[in-house]
Amino acid sequence: MPEFFETSVFFGVFISLISYGIGTLLNKKLKLAVFNPLLIAVIIIIAVLVLLDIDYETYNEGAKYISYLLTPATVCLAVPLYEILKEHHKAVIAGIVAGVVTSLCSILLFAVIFSLDRGTYVTLLPKSITTAIGMGVSEKLGGYVALTVAVIIITGILGNMFAESICRIFRITDPVARGVGIGTSAHAVGTARAMQMGEVEGAMSSLSIVVAGLFTVIGASIFANLF
Repeated sequence: MPEFFETSVFFGVFISLISYGIGTLLNKKLKLAVFNPLLIAVIIIIAVLVLLDIDYETYNEGAKYISYLLTPATVCLAVPLYEILKEHHKAVIAGIVAGVVTSLCSILLFAVIFSLDRGTYVTLLPKSITTAIGMGVSEKLGGYVALTVAVIIITGILGNMFAESICRIFRITDPVARGVGIGTSAHAVGTARAMQMGEVEGAMSSLSIVVAGLFTVIGASIFANLF
């Protein structure tokens, strides 16, 4: 492995930002859902690490600094919501609770059908919340944190790719409902798509990330004892 990559603390940051930039350019140029910037970035980073024989620990030594920004970024997403929440607070809370319970129940059913061990089961419970919160939940419950991160990322990418199509298929036209559904099921990556769909969608999705995260912390602790 080249000595530069062993000594450069910020190699992980550099390759992550460059890969995401390439993904963004491809997405804008080709305008296809499959060319999601985060998905493209993941593929490029994996390819670079394999081709240059760079281990994950070396990459993460720098990339971890990006992760530190997840928590404040998630909180900032929930700022511009007061007026909307005053008018729709009951529907919003009901929608988020329904989404969180559905997510946890689906993982429980999945674990029963496929006879998963408890470690894998609790690893999957926080799949729909932001990484900053999901990692803590997984670690506390005894899950595999690295796998939790991967599952959360995959969930977000799929939500980003298909959220708008799903809303269209099921004729979900209310912007508040669309935003709550996307934020509750696909956290920050899905919220990026919600913001493209509209201002209200983006705002409600941002709020849902935070509230769904809090509810999932409580719900996951309860559901962890059901399996």
